Amino acid sequence: MRFGFLVSRLRVPIIVLSLTFAPLFAAAHAADNARKVTVVSFGLFGDQGVFRSEATGAAQIVASRFGGGPVVVRFNTKTGGGATVETLAATLQAEAKKMNGESDILFLILTSHGSRDGLAVVAGRLAETLKPSHLSEMLARTEVRNKVVIISACYSGVFIPRLADADTLVITAADANHPSFGCEDKAKWTYFGDAFFNAALRRANNLKDAFLMARSLILRRELREGFEPSHPQMAGGGKVEPLLVAHPLGIPGVVEK
Repeated sequence: MRFGFLVSRLRVPIIVLSLTFAPLFAAAHAADNARKVTVVSFGLFGDQGVFRSEATGAAQIVASRFGGGPVVVRFNTKTGGGATVETLAATLQAEAKKMNGESDILFLILTSHGSRDGLAVVAGRLAETLKPSHLSEMLARTEVRNKVVIISACYSGVFIPRLADADTLVITAADANHPSFGCEDKAKWTYFGDAFFNAALRRANNLKDAFLMARSLILRRELREGFEPSHPQMAGGGKVEPLLVAHPLGIPGVVEK
């Protein structure tokens, strides 16, 4: 059988197969592209500018790497601000209403001082504590399935038991029994923020690799400067972590409030 004749005989079945499966591939590709990443980043402690800087910088990098759609940044200053427990709950609810709760991904970043009770929230004269139970309830009310929560604070591991599950990946700057470091007023990053967001997340292709790289960088810095290790933690997220594949860095639009 001549080659030309064989090609002509096969051409019709190939075209039929293409017409049959092309819409399926296109639909699958469209479904992947339809997954939206919403980034909410709060700098909760207004008396030191590092938390404002870190909340803003972290949001930009996360949105760039993971294709963030809406990016909302709030922070406090020494005179006041809008990053309170109440506004965090309201912001999460407002952004969740714009999302597909089953397929989209909510990326929450919190940076502040921390204690075994939770995160310090200081905005001018306002002083309160964001407790793990409060944050757990806020996230549950959003009804968003896929969530990533990154907390840069001392003792931030206290949030893991209340938040981490298969659909919620939690990364913290320290375990529940140790402080983290670098909370200087004029600094741009804490030790954790610099290692995770500014260094590792710019290079790694996924959150797990970024965490492992950052943990190594932080440990070396802490030992070099004579600090007891903070032991950053990563827990949960078995279903959500594979959904986040990093893209080349871009320049996202950030809404500061």
